[in-house]
Amino acid sequence: HAIFASGSPFDPVTYDGKEFVPGQANNAYIFPGFGLGLIMCGAIRVHDEFLLAAAEALASQVTEEDYAKGIIYPRFKNIRKISATIAAKVAARAYEFGLASNLPRPSNLIKFAESCMYSPKYRNYR
Repeated sequence: HAIFASGSPFDPVTYDGKEFVPGQANNAYIFPGFGLGLIMCGAIRVHDEFLLAAAEALASQVTEEDYAKGIIYPRFKNIRKISATIAAKVAARAYEFGLASNLPRPSNLIKFAESCMYSPKYRNYR
């Protein structure tokens, strides 16, 4: 038995009639949400627990169905939802540790994270 993740994408592999989808271990999963969480709460310092919160938030988004296939990361197509969840958990930990300067704490950190995200939508000027 093995859990495999690579920095580069690989095609799924079929072994003994079962399909395995290699994970892509990439910091693109953690750092957008991690940075957003720090910014949106106005963190004055970064604590190791913030990284743990980000990792737990990422892991919590893998479905049981995907995990059964050996997939250890959530689907990248959901990166905005993934990042908002990570940002909310990082900000929550900063508030818990008294390291957040953006007061008062927003009541819904996920919605606040989503409202802080850049959206590449532009209006027509002609």
